[in-house]
Amino acid sequence: MTLDELREFGLTRMDDSEMRDFLRNQRTGVVGIPTEGAPYLLPMSFGYDGDKRLYFTFVGGPESRKRELVEQTDTVRFLTYAAQSMFNWESLVLTGRVRRVPEAEWDDIADVLGTAWRPEVFQAAVDTGEIAVYEFTVRDWTGIKHAGLPPGFDTEVQ
Repeated sequence: MTLDELREFGLTRMDDSEMRDFLRNQRTGVVGIPTEGAPYLLPMSFGYDGDKRLYFTFVGGPESRKRELVEQTDTVRFLTYAAQSMFNWESLVLTGRVRRVPEAEWDDIADVLGTAWRPEVFQAAVDTGEIAVYEFTVRDWTGIKHAGLPPGFDTEVQ
């Protein structure tokens, strides 16, 4: 079924404002990096600038597989979602360009990077310098949400 066909069940598209608001309240998602086989998927935390840029901190040295793959492409996908219940959830898929942010520019985006959620264990990697920061610039995004019970759903107990 298409999204349009699912509207009668309460599924709707998010507008740009809703997608921005949703991103402001999210801190994690999944990056999909293209490979010759299946996409390379990475759970990631991110900082969001409030407009069209996300920032990811990659942990691992220069021989990291994820660094190698992301630097071989300029287009990746990112998925973030929230599911409060089977009748109340949102998801957002973004497609965009990715570039490595030189360390000299990190101070300029420190406020945005500071909003990213990170597991405490990653602090050790930060202390050793085994990190790289990547900027994801959104070219396209699609958000959908479902809020409320579908028509005909009986909430009364018999």
